[in-house]
Amino acid sequence: MTPPAPDRTAPDRTSLQTVRRRTVHSGGLPLAVFEQGDPDAPTVLLVHGYPDTHAVWDDVAADLARDHHVVRYDVRGAGESGVPATRDGYRLEQLADDLFAVADAVSPDRPVHVVAHDWGSLQSWEAVTSPGAERRLASYTTMSGPCLDHMGYWLRQRMRRPTPRHLRQLLHQGLHSWYITAFHLPYLAPGVWRLGLARAWPRVLRDLEHVTPRPDHPQPSLRRDAVRGIELYRANFRPTLRSPRERPTEVPVQLITLAEDRYVGTYLSEGLERWVPNLTRRTLRAGHWSALLEKGTQVAGMVREFTARIEAGNAEGITAQPAQGDGRLVVVTGGGSGIGRATALAFAEDGARVVVCDLDLAAAERTAELASLIGPVAHAYSVDVADGAGMDAFAQTVAAEHGVPDVVVNNAGIGHSGTFLQTTEKEWQRVLDVNLWGVIHGCRAFGALMADRGEGGHIVNVSSAAAYLPSKALTAYATSKAAVFMLSDCLRAELAGHGIGVSTICPGIVNTNITRTSTFSATTADQQTAKRARAAKLYARRGFPPEKVATAILHAVRTNKPVVPVTPEAKAARLLSRLSPALLRLAARLNVT
Repeated sequence: MTPPAPDRTAPDRTSLQTVRRRTVHSGGLPLAVFEQGDPDAPTVLLVHGYPDTHAVWDDVAADLARDHHVVRYDVRGAGESGVPATRDGYRLEQLADDLFAVADAVSPDRPVHVVAHDWGSLQSWEAVTSPGAERRLASYTTMSGPCLDHMGYWLRQRMRRPTPRHLRQLLHQGLHSWYITAFHLPYLAPGVWRLGLARAWPRVLRDLEHVTPRPDHPQPSLRRDAVRGIELYRANFRPTLRSPRERPTEVPVQLITLAEDRYVGTYLSEGLERWVPNLTRRTLRAGHWSALLEKGTQVAGMVREFTARIEAGNAEGITAQPAQGDGRLVVVTGGGSGIGRATALAFAEDGARVVVCDLDLAAAERTAELASLIGPVAHAYSVDVADGAGMDAFAQTVAAEHGVPDVVVNNAGIGHSGTFLQTTEKEWQRVLDVNLWGVIHGCRAFGALMADRGEGGHIVNVSSAAAYLPSKALTAYATSKAAVFMLSDCLRAELAGHGIGVSTICPGIVNTNITRTSTFSATTADQQTAKRARAAKLYARRGFPPEKVATAILHAVRTNKPVVPVTPEAKAARLLSRLSPALLRLAARLNVT
């Protein structure tokens, strides 16, 4: 049988990854341009920084080439591109002209999406803020490189208003920008590169940036690229910072802040909305170079999401997310009532997008309805947290329909009273399935997504004062909550490297409906009903509202607080558990049911 002829209308995957080289001339210099991916797909133009070449984008380019036309080029003076004859050839205006020349050559009939890093960002800002840039540039994603004109205004504002905070920022950025001063000194910086820094650069990246050494990274031409690139600093910093220009732009901008950047402070982007009305802020837990060389697929994912929005015509309305909470995605389990509902409403009022789940779908939908009245549209799902496969499916649904959450509150839980000898195996199983395994399932399903995304986040696990307040009458319940407490401590240590905080909340006696659904060992149906009524009356008389627990949860997320006892009795028991655990062990013998 003759095999069918191959489809010649679309390039195969192998050809998409093939790198094609061309030369583009700009200002009398040849620029080495490298393309891969489908030329008919949206074009992404990657601009490298100092002392790199186009090769620093290898991982990002390979990922984006699956569905984009990816273009890179060696900037003037670097790699295989031409070298300016004088320092003026490194001025920002020339660099911006180069970017437009490459864009016009590779995509003459369609605006391109620019993605830039370090000095690539500085020179791309020059292009992005040029009059009419929005007609040639579809979007701009920037990392670790502010606009020098914007930075000039940033410096002026802090010098004119030398508040303690402004002075701290100036001092901090000055200390981290020491190399800029060094680059302006004659002979020093070029000599350092020539006499050993170029050879040591792989070790510098390994030790400071945790970048794994690999062939061709850094590029073989590093020494001469680094020496020539010093002219970028000498040609542009002093003139621009002394006389900054008004540089607004209509191009949609995505700012990816690298939280572990040793050179560019996060505060340099404060007030950027003045110049960029369509600004999207993202954060990546990565260093200056590790973002591209170790987390390239995550950077590509952010770029892909942003360009998809622009290509879909959603350029307008892409605005910055305020630092404290607005725009975050928050998932709350057990959100149908009590602490879960109060927490969902508190986050909604803070501007967060809320997703709630509960075994009772009607209750979850009611919470979502209330949340939508005071904040962004909320969503509800029916989920049994004790079902691991169901929680995994729920997490994937949330990620697909709403995105990876920024905050997850594992709140779902049940109450149970009974001594160890009274509590049956079935009762033990039920308590542990919900109170412990429900938290484990939530942490695993969402924690993995948050870690893979690389933007940090926060997990809140609702434990109890019973975690450190033993009672012979609450054996199963206290054991499950103590396990959640220790789980949170262990998880906090593991996820710290991903920028994900973990908070353990220990509410105490709070007036919720958990008392009306609690179970009691070794009781008849009538006795159980009577015990529930007495417990509900006690909790109602105590009168501590779930809204105060919700406030404590929001504060814990904002301040990354590890352990939060909420009620006065929870705080007193926490203190006593440290000062005199023997006394608590004696108190555990008392009958409290």
